[in-house]
Amino acid sequence: MLEHTSENQLTGGTQMTIIHPVAPRPSGVRRPIGGTVQGRRYGRDGAARSRRPGPSGPAGASPRYRGTGVAMSAAPHRRRSVTWATTVGLALIAGIITLWLGLVANAGQVINGDSSGSAARVPDRLAVVRVEAGESVADVAARVAPDAPVRQVADRIRELNDLNSPMLVAGQTLIAPVG
Repeated sequence: MLEHTSENQLTGGTQMTIIHPVAPRPSGVRRPIGGTVQGRRYGRDGAARSRRPGPSGPAGASPRYRGTGVAMSAAPHRRRSVTWATTVGLALIAGIITLWLGLVANAGQVINGDSSGSAARVPDRLAVVRVEAGESVADVAARVAPDAPVRQVADRIRELNDLNSPMLVAGQTLIAPVG
């Protein structure tokens, strides 16, 4: 709806509003006011072509793709062959990086005290020990082999006693390496 307010009329000084109905515009194609569309497209036979997409093909048929959809430059591209020197150079760089990472990892192990070549190792002598109240496998390992690495002794206790659960009961007997 379009409203238009007119100036005061000579009829008593009242102001009149005239309402003009406006037809809704179709939401499809917008045409210029002049009427014709500039630059109509014509097919090979001279008839006007529709702007709708063509038939999609039979059901179940795969669509045809033209091109990859990747923009490429028009410049000529030549293929470079990899030389023997390039291959050897890249292999040497990879070897140096691997060696560096191994040295850094070894230095971290030594700094943290987790060196596998340390003097302390899991004792070979075995004994039967009784679990005290509130002890875990790690607590038992620290008690029976105080000079050995606790994690390795605890793993050996689990292996010797076929323990699948971390739960221990007070008074339970275990075979453990002592030393």
